[in-house]
Amino acid sequence: MPLQAVRPKILGFISEQASAWLVASVVFLAGIALTFVVAWAACDLNRQQVRQRFQLLVSERFSRLQERFEDQEQRLGSLQRFFINSRDVTRAEFDGFAQPLLLHARAYAWAPRVLREQRSRFEQDISRALGTPFAIRELNAVGELALAAERDEYVPVLYNQTQSQLGSPMGFDLLAQPLRRSTLERAQKSGKLAVSQPMQLVGVEPAYAMGVLLVAPVASRTGAEPFGFVMAVISLRQLVADGLPRPDRDNLVTQIVDTSDLQQRMLYESGNTPSDRDLTVTRRLTLGDHVYALTLRPSEVFDRSSRSSLASILSMGGMLSLLVAALLYVLVSQRQRALKLVEQRTVQLRVREQELRGAHSQLRSVLNAATQVAIIATDLRGVINTFNAGAEQMLGFKAAEVVGRATLESLHLASELQASAASVSLLLGKRIPPSQAMLVQSPDSLHEAREWTLVREDGSQLIVNMLGTALLDDHGLWVGHLAIYLDVTEQKRAYEALAARDRLLKKLSAHVPGGIFQFTLKPRGEWRFIYASDGMRDIYEIEVGVLQQDAEKVFERIHPLDVERIRASIRSSAVQLSHWREEYRVILPQRGLRWIRGEATPEELPGGGTLWHGYVSDISDLKRVEEELRALSITDSLTGIHNRRYFQDRLKAEMVRVRRTSGALSVIMLDIDHFKRINDRYGHAVGDGVLQELCKRIGQRLRRTDVFCRLGGEEFMVLCPGTDGQQACRLAMELWESLRSVPMDTVGTVTASFGVASWRVDEGIDGLLLRADSAVYLAKQAGRDRVTPEKLPA
Repeated sequence: MPLQAVRPKILGFISEQASAWLVASVVFLAGIALTFVVAWAACDLNRQQVRQRFQLLVSERFSRLQERFEDQEQRLGSLQRFFINSRDVTRAEFDGFAQPLLLHARAYAWAPRVLREQRSRFEQDISRALGTPFAIRELNAVGELALAAERDEYVPVLYNQTQSQLGSPMGFDLLAQPLRRSTLERAQKSGKLAVSQPMQLVGVEPAYAMGVLLVAPVASRTGAEPFGFVMAVISLRQLVADGLPRPDRDNLVTQIVDTSDLQQRMLYESGNTPSDRDLTVTRRLTLGDHVYALTLRPSEVFDRSSRSSLASILSMGGMLSLLVAALLYVLVSQRQRALKLVEQRTVQLRVREQELRGAHSQLRSVLNAATQVAIIATDLRGVINTFNAGAEQMLGFKAAEVVGRATLESLHLASELQASAASVSLLLGKRIPPSQAMLVQSPDSLHEAREWTLVREDGSQLIVNMLGTALLDDHGLWVGHLAIYLDVTEQKRAYEALAARDRLLKKLSAHVPGGIFQFTLKPRGEWRFIYASDGMRDIYEIEVGVLQQDAEKVFERIHPLDVERIRASIRSSAVQLSHWREEYRVILPQRGLRWIRGEATPEELPGGGTLWHGYVSDISDLKRVEEELRALSITDSLTGIHNRRYFQDRLKAEMVRVRRTSGALSVIMLDIDHFKRINDRYGHAVGDGVLQELCKRIGQRLRRTDVFCRLGGEEFMVLCPGTDGQQACRLAMELWESLRSVPMDTVGTVTASFGVASWRVDEGIDGLLLRADSAVYLAKQAGRDRVTPEKLPA
């Protein structure tokens, strides 16, 4: 093979005769063009990213404001329900309920309806209750509160809970102002929340004076005339701006306008400066019966944080193009000088070739001494010129039969050479003929022995490891190839036997539920999985290869509350050489929380450390069944509330607590009146419905800490931790009222007899329950349908 035939072109496509300046100029111009393309793409990508970022900021700001508006409706709704469920509300009760609601609202107020003939009596009653003069007032011409004129109806502010330092406008008649009157009339007519037009709020600091009034009617039942109104005084500045970034750091310019306001007054506008971008989004915000237009635009802060990198790309691209052009100029010019030097050395090479032939015989004698290794050398054309004794013994050919006559290609299996040539050609990006496939090495397998199949003289095949290298003369010029073969047939058979054993083990482990493993703990505390079946991947959602490299990945999956216990149990098993068995939780990325059971048998390693053989399995379904059985054991199947067993367990636990802390504990026992008559008259199906409806009404009135249980039949018990006797009596009265106030379907009004008892020092469970049962008995003796507190000791 001639030397010129194997010379690659520069970078695979540049001719060696091309001018260095021409190559550098072409590459520089191509780099500049590519830089402009990249800059255009980066600019377009930057515009898309800016729009996406703006949309994300808009969605977050809109969601936050919508949540605040909905939160104000929910808070006022809870105050409305408080007055509906407890009509006679004192000032202290109002303050206690309304004060926690003061978030993003300036004030909450209660204003009852007062008719003309009720005004005098109402002012006297309130003055007597307050201890100070009270009168219904209105704003006069100069904006001061004065006595209200005579009207058919008044709605004065009676209770007020405010954040303002100016105090509360007690007695201010809301009907005296047109805006407030129209808002109350809309709320009274619709029976729902109503919002006023933008107004100057009374009793609010000037900074928060612009806002709206959110009103909810309070009526004894649906469809009835309200007997008063609860109100939220909302400053748009406080509602919108609290919690938002400062104007000099805010990315968005925010504006809010009431769409029903004919004057289109600006309810809120942030103080930052808008940018020049044509990005504007308008969303709808709802509060009560009004719709507000929320307009969001990017600010100058947004512009500063969204600048394009166009200038940087252009400058860096130009510098990089110039650098590559200079590098190619140096490379081409140096290679051209090197080719000239090669031509000068060619003459010297021919002279040395004669010398090499003289040394060939001496080299052959050395090669023939290696009888267990086949050493074959070729010239550049691939024709064999060296065939040692080891090659004769391995392949069955005589040296005289192949030297100068056969090529290295003829000794290899033809189909294998063709497949390898196609693979190497694809990898290197140029065609490699089959005759050179065994000599051309990929960059990742350089100087590594490769496995090939040779054909003996008798036609049989032989598997060998081949190391091929180039033969160079004293000047480093390529003069041929050297191939060294080692017979690996027996090693191949042993490897295949081991592979068959591994496949058998893998098949067996695939049919075992869970995962099989070998785990070691070194004396220095190092964890390692020696073996892990494919089932371990399913258990922990970790690839087996990753698991064997880093055992800590398993402990990262274990629940934080269980991981230290599992580590301690492994160390204990290693010290005592005891069987390891644990159940623990894991948190998986895809399947979430799962329960795992693991078992392993340890053995001590000769060099120190411990080796476990074991398995793990998923027991989440078993744990779920156990939880369902436990829930069924403490739940009444008819009503869905807790049963007697759960009540007894909780009562024991609470008795231990109150004895330790000297706290309070009360129980409320109730028995449905004449329940047997209901079953006899309407049937047991209706009776079951009565029990379920009773549990629903009682459950809605109880606190989260109270425990509601069915003792059996029509007897029920409420366990009230941290509750004294008076508080329990008030709760029992509420339960009694909720049961008898609304008739039930089919049977009408259903009543019950209630008994209340609270824990006494040094008293046991039986004593507490006996006093509650006695109170129920007294209630039934007194005519039923009542609440009887415990009888106090004499």
